[in-house]
Amino acid sequence: MAKDKVVLAYSGGLDTSVCIRYLQTLHKLDVITVTVDCGQDDDFVEIEKKAKAVGAVKHVYIDAKEEFARDYIIPSIKANGLYQGKYPLATALARPLIAAKAVQVATAEGAKALAHGCTGKGNDQIRFDITMRALAPGIQIIAPIRDMNLTRDVEIKFAKEQNIPISVEAKKYSIDLNLWGRAVEGGNIEDAFFEPPEDAFQFVNLHNDKAGYLDIDFEAGVPVAADGKRMDIVDLIQYVGDKAGSFGVGIVDHIEDRVVGIKSREVYEAPAAIAIIEAHRDLEKMVLTKHELSFKRLVDEQWSWLAYSGLWQDPLRSDLDKFIDATQIRVSGKVKIKMHRGSLRVVGRESRYSLYKNDLATYAAGSTFDQTLAKGFVELWGLQSVIANALTASSYHNQDRTLAAGQSNRSATSGENQTMAKRKIKEGERTR
Repeated sequence: MAKDKVVLAYSGGLDTSVCIRYLQTLHKLDVITVTVDCGQDDDFVEIEKKAKAVGAVKHVYIDAKEEFARDYIIPSIKANGLYQGKYPLATALARPLIAAKAVQVATAEGAKALAHGCTGKGNDQIRFDITMRALAPGIQIIAPIRDMNLTRDVEIKFAKEQNIPISVEAKKYSIDLNLWGRAVEGGNIEDAFFEPPEDAFQFVNLHNDKAGYLDIDFEAGVPVAADGKRMDIVDLIQYVGDKAGSFGVGIVDHIEDRVVGIKSREVYEAPAAIAIIEAHRDLEKMVLTKHELSFKRLVDEQWSWLAYSGLWQDPLRSDLDKFIDATQIRVSGKVKIKMHRGSLRVVGRESRYSLYKNDLATYAAGSTFDQTLAKGFVELWGLQSVIANALTASSYHNQDRTLAAGQSNRSATSGENQTMAKRKIKEGERTR
C-alpha cells in the first residue's frame, strides 16, 4: 500500500535534513522535498543529492529569482521596507514565496501534508504556516523541530546518529541567504555583547580603506540602472551588493522584537538592500511633498510590519501596495552615494520631478523668493502659540499675586493674634 505524501520546504541545511528523517520514521510519510532558488547561490545539484541520500522519494527545484525580485523585493523597495528601521526583510520576503511554491507542488503531487523546518521560537514558522493555510485551507502542516521542541545540539546529535551530513558552517551558525540579504544566527552571536567575528560574514569587506561612489537610477520607484549601466533587477541587485559590500557597507547588528515576544540579537548582511533603500528614500524626499512623506512613513512602517510578521497574504498588505504605487509615479531620478569603511551617505540627487528649486532656496543673488512675505506668515504661523503662552504667563502672574496676598493676610492675622495674646496675659496678671 502506497504511503501518504508530505511536501517539505527544503534548504539542504541541518534543520530540514533532520526533518526528512523524522517525517519518515515518526509520521510514516513519503517525503517530497522542494528547494526554491531565491538567489542563495547554493549548489542545487548537491542539495538534490543530499535530499535523496537522506531519504526523499522525490526532489523539486524551482528557480524563482526573477519572481522574488519582481513581486517581493521591488514592492519592499517602494515601501522602504525596514523592520524597526533596521532589518531589510530579506528572509521575511522569501518565506511566503517558498511556502506558495510548496503549496503548488503539494497540489500537483496530491500530498496529504506540508512541512517545514522552523523552530517554535522564530518568525519563520508564522510566515510558513499562515501562507500555507491561506493558500491551502485545511491541509495538515507538520513542523518536526517545533513539534518535538528540538534544540540545535539535539539536532546535531541526531544527524550524527543517522549519518546525515552536516556542514562545518552549520556547526557554528545558522545561515539563511537570498538575493536580498543574509541572516546569521547561533553560536557566540547569541551573546548580545559579543562582536561577530569576520568569518561570520560573506559579502562585506572589512579591510578596504578606500572611498567609492555608486550611482543608482530609479524609474517610478524601481531601480533600473547602476553606475550608468541599465540592467534587469536581479543583475542590478547583485551589482550593487558586490560594490557596496566591497566598501564594507551592509552589516546590520541590532536587538529585534520577534512576533512571538522574544527579543533577539540579529546580525544581517545586506549591502544591496541597505544601499538601494537609502537611495530610494532620499529620492522620495526630493519629489514628494512633506504631507505625502509624513503619511507614507506610517504606511511604510505598517507594510514592513505585515511582511515581517508573516501577514503577506493579509488584504491590508495589498491595499497598502496600491497607495504606495500611487506615490511612486514621480519617484524617478538619480542618486549618488559615497561609501567608506562601512559608512554610506547620499551626496547627490537629481530628478525631473524635483520639488527642490535652487532659485527659491539660494541665499545668493538671483533668488526669486520674496523675503518680505515671510513676516506676515511668521506672525500667523505662531499666532496660537503666542496667545497660549501669553495666557499661561498671565495665569502664573495672577497666581503669584494671590499667593502674595495670602501670605500678607496670614502675616497680618498672625500679628493680630500675637497682640491679643499679650493683652490677655496682662489682664490675667492684673487680676491675680
